[in-house]
Amino acid sequence: MPLHLTEAQLNEPVTSYTRSDYATLYPDWTAGEALAHMRNNPPPGRIIYFYVVDESMRLLGVVPTRRLLLAALDTRVRDIMIASVIAIPAAATLLDACEFFTMHRLLAFPVVDEVRRLVGVIDIEAYAEELAETGDGDATPVPPGPRDDVFQLIGVRLTRAQQARPLAAFRGRFPWLLCNVVGGSLAAVLMELYSAELNWQHAVLALFIPVVLALSESVAIQSVTLALEAFRDAGPSWSELFRRLRPEALTGALLGLVTGCMIGALAGVWHGMAKLFVIVLGGITIGVTGAAVAGLAVPHVLRLLKRDPQLAAGPIALTCADVVALLAYFNLARLLI
Repeated sequence: MPLHLTEAQLNEPVTSYTRSDYATLYPDWTAGEALAHMRNNPPPGRIIYFYVVDESMRLLGVVPTRRLLLAALDTRVRDIMIASVIAIPAAATLLDACEFFTMHRLLAFPVVDEVRRLVGVIDIEAYAEELAETGDGDATPVPPGPRDDVFQLIGVRLTRAQQARPLAAFRGRFPWLLCNVVGGSLAAVLMELYSAELNWQHAVLALFIPVVLALSESVAIQSVTLALEAFRDAGPSWSELFRRLRPEALTGALLGLVTGCMIGALAGVWHGMAKLFVIVLGGITIGVTGAAVAGLAVPHVLRLLKRDPQLAAGPIALTCADVVALLAYFNLARLLI
């Protein structure tokens, strides 16, 4: 199945690209019976997963090859199968299938009808065989080993296809921009709540709100970018997130401390107020630290929740950075003046 497809082809039913030479098992079989059946009746195609079905071909679960090979021979298939199967609806398009591969990063997906009957399988090898050209037309062989490269290339082609469809691109991007709408509204509410502090010394605090927010947002975007690039080397996990939080927070604190000292010193000397130096320094340091943590955590959490972080992570992280920075800045001002 080629990836150099027109928009019309991408909108074709996924069933046009599925294969029917998949391996099926019954839940009451033992592992020994399943292996014997495969030896006596080998499917003509490659085996990536074993699909567990009932008599009417309704999909009940999936068994990874390794799990079947290592199971005790008297173990029932139902006891080793994974019941929560991610399946592509038969009504889906080929473009939808691309999204499944880039989001879930599995090697194959079953395709089922409205009553969960198995109608075919689509696998990553179909894509890998055709990923022989880069976007500029140069011939580039796709290595058979690193599967992440294949997923990445599929994602590039998927992004290009989506960008060519303005309405679909709008639907994918607009909902996440509502985070910025909410963030801007919260900022307005905070300024109203802390209006007394903003009016201190002829509204001098308001002069430095743009730089406090700009530094926090810049660090948040840096952290988001680094987090997304790290996904190319290893998939996200809760343990990996918690392992990286502390060093990222320390990095953010150092960035905030240095830039906060610079801006705070300028503010203090300019207006001749030591309190202003402390407020600006503290607001920037806390805001940048929080922005670094948010920029790291948001993409990880989105990927773990099976959401696309490329579109969503930026708006969410920026909203978090703005709110944290303003709260720190205004509360330090309330404490000191």
